[in-house]
Amino acid sequence: MVHDVFPYLRVRGAAQAIDFYTRAFGATELFRLAEPGGRIGHAEIKLGTATLMLADEHPEYGIVGPQALNGTTVALHLHVDDVDTLMRQAVEAGATVVREAKDEFYGERTGCVRDPFGHEWLLGQEIERVAPEEMQRRYTAMVAG
Repeated sequence: MVHDVFPYLRVRGAAQAIDFYTRAFGATELFRLAEPGGRIGHAEIKLGTATLMLADEHPEYGIVGPQALNGTTVALHLHVDDVDTLMRQAVEAGATVVREAKDEFYGERTGCVRDPFGHEWLLGQEIERVAPEEMQRRYTAMVAG
């Protein structure tokens, strides 16, 4: 039985990533395991109630981050109280805006930023409770043009 899911980020520059996530999203570092040369083999940070794990790239084991792949295939979604404020804070910390925040059909104000390490973060704030049936109706209307 699964008890928890922990996103595990592979980054080029884990120590800098921990600093960025602290400044951009208010993360708290729980601990890190570092090699004598400083490369981080494992670290954990707290974002809200979630634990995020991360490590430096270890290409000798096939562990590489988005920069080595020229992009990422996943995005992390942070549900927040004030998406506009957090987007500004992330940009001030070094993130790049991928998509400006706007009100979406599914009842969230959502934007997207890319961190300096290549990971994308969807920042969302609930603005309206939308039932799944209504969400589907709105989605169908949107894709129909």
